[in-house]
Amino acid sequence: MEKREAADRESVNTYLHNLQLNHKPDTTKFTQKSHAPTLQSFEFSSLVKRECPPSLVSLCIGVVGGHLEDIIDDLAEITSTFPSDIKMALVAIARRRKLLNDDIIIALADSSWEIFDVSGSDVSDFGLCHVVKICKNLRAVDISRCSRLTSTGVSELLQYCHSLEILRWGGCPRSDNTARRCSSLLKPNLNDVDGESWEELDVTEFTHSAPSLRWLVWPKIDKDSLESLSVECPRIIINPKPSPLGFRGSEVPREAMLQVVLDDPIVKDIDPKTWAVSGFISKTTLPSVSSPNELSIAEKFRLAFLERDTRLAPKRAKNARQHQRRAEREWVMTDTRAKALALASKASRSLQTKNL
Repeated sequence: MEKREAADRESVNTYLHNLQLNHKPDTTKFTQKSHAPTLQSFEFSSLVKRECPPSLVSLCIGVVGGHLEDIIDDLAEITSTFPSDIKMALVAIARRRKLLNDDIIIALADSSWEIFDVSGSDVSDFGLCHVVKICKNLRAVDISRCSRLTSTGVSELLQYCHSLEILRWGGCPRSDNTARRCSSLLKPNLNDVDGESWEELDVTEFTHSAPSLRWLVWPKIDKDSLESLSVECPRIIINPKPSPLGFRGSEVPREAMLQVVLDDPIVKDIDPKTWAVSGFISKTTLPSVSSPNELSIAEKFRLAFLERDTRLAPKRAKNARQHQRRAEREWVMTDTRAKALALASKASRSLQTKNL
């Protein structure tokens, strides 16, 4: 009996040792293999990442963003107590759903925003001018492919946002034209031109609308604008390319990368199905299978015509009576005999009234 118990204990110990419950990495085996992760480790890590459930806040934002067109009229009142990051997420969803316009951006504007992405939207100068007066701490702005923006809105942006470091514009013909007209706003101007020599000028006498601007993303910049900005604005780096060594001693920020979408990190935890359908969603759905009691299209047209004919019958009768009276008046005015009869009848009526 004791021998059997000892054998059982030994087998249990063997199983526990094979399970490696207190497993420690074997450095000898690791050094013999490649340091690169295996395909299985990548698949496992991605599986674990996918299985991570979204937060309750992300789910709520997705629900609100999916029905954004139903609350546009009351959006300012509904979101008045929302945190700034949730408002920014709603802006990103509205932009992806092609709903972003002046009304939505004005209703959601928050003074603590540092990133502002309205690329490809219907935001105009009115909405942009309103936002930049509230959000004066913007650091990165994307107004590319905004065909409704003009030099007026861009000028207000550069005037009020003194912390602006990254600007993304252009991307479509109209936006490129606006960028060319506004490129002069990025160049420094000289306040005092009466100085005797350049050495006597102070740095404060050089003014420009965007003192902190360092990175400019302009995908389809023309050769003349590129040369002009490179010569007159050497502090601004145009279309920087990623490099492990940085650019001019400074690391290129993510927001200044050409292929990067500015507001992607804001909606990374939100289900992409939220903006799968762009624009306003039609609430009327056609029946897939027609019921046997449903009227045919020809019968529906016939009934609609009869209903309209019945509704307009009194108006047609009134128009006919007016046309008849008008024709009688014209006949009396043009025919001599009819005019004489009308005057005689009027005279006889006047005589009868006098006799009475």
